[in-house]
Amino acid sequence: MTRPGFRLALLATLLALFVVLLGAYTRLTHAGLGCPDWPGCYGLISVPVNDRQMAHAQLHFPDSPVQIAKGRSEMIHRYFAAALALTIGLLALQAWRRRHQVGQPLKLPLLLLGLVLAQAVFGMWTVTLKLWPPVVTVHLLGGVATLSLLFLLTLRLSDAFAPLPHRPAHARRLAAVGLVLVAVQIALGGWVSANYAALACTDFPVCQGQWWPEADFSNGFHLTQHIGPDYLGGKLDSEARTAIHLTHRVGALLVTLSLLMLAWQLKRVGCRRMAMLLLVILGAQIALGIGNVLLHVPLFLAVAHSAGGAGLMLMLTLINFCTRQPRDARRHASGRRWPGSRQARFM
Repeated sequence: MTRPGFRLALLATLLALFVVLLGAYTRLTHAGLGCPDWPGCYGLISVPVNDRQMAHAQLHFPDSPVQIAKGRSEMIHRYFAAALALTIGLLALQAWRRRHQVGQPLKLPLLLLGLVLAQAVFGMWTVTLKLWPPVVTVHLLGGVATLSLLFLLTLRLSDAFAPLPHRPAHARRLAAVGLVLVAVQIALGGWVSANYAALACTDFPVCQGQWWPEADFSNGFHLTQHIGPDYLGGKLDSEARTAIHLTHRVGALLVTLSLLMLAWQLKRVGCRRMAMLLLVILGAQIALGIGNVLLHVPLFLAVAHSAGGAGLMLMLTLINFCTRQPRDARRHASGRRWPGSRQARFM
């Protein structure tokens, strides 16, 4: 049984996943500046293709030669992002109209609407600030947050997944810690990509033939670095990129240890299938990460690695949803009276 809006929320979740992967593909093919302006492309609604459009682009953007393939990649990403924004807007409108119905989430759809509008602003800044790494990284995080919150909304509108009958505190805490660590690791991955540091180490488990080569962490994580003129290809030196890459590896180790402990706790409370699925996604993500290093970041593996990060976030969202402490339990623990029926905890 599902609540009204479930199908639209599921559609938006799938669309958000596609947009996240399109964004990854755009970054990895160096097409982030395929269109030098926003929201159009060379002042047009699509990529210039004919002679008249090419002349217009050369006249108004003489420093940005038209690259049709990269421009198309960027504009397709924008079209699907616009479709996602419209879908989330429709979700927010439906939630507002049904706000008096029992079990209808309202705050989450409104939060998603605000988030997707912020994403549009960061998408514009990504172009106008010429792929400035802090903006690119925050834009990536916003996309993953949108995906995760849409999945959470889908779960709340569905009865397919319910909280576990027994919610041990250890599993709940580990699930929360795992979610935070995966989010931080995705941010580090975005920082690696934005600064073109994926090839700073091309061997594994060592880096440049050493366990800890010389690295410049100060410049590698200088978040207020100078803006412009163009960050396509990256501006940091080798030691700064090495620092970023090494930090991402350390983050991967922490995530792995945390999720292994979480899987063990889930198995202890009888959630073997959930634990097994978590381990499968984690194992695939580790293998993809190592493969990207040893094979020098082939496009297919790099996009798959981005998909693996999104998959881990979705899995952690599901686990946190199923292990959360419902409102009636919090009310009993605090002695406060909460209005509404049992279904109100899905709000």
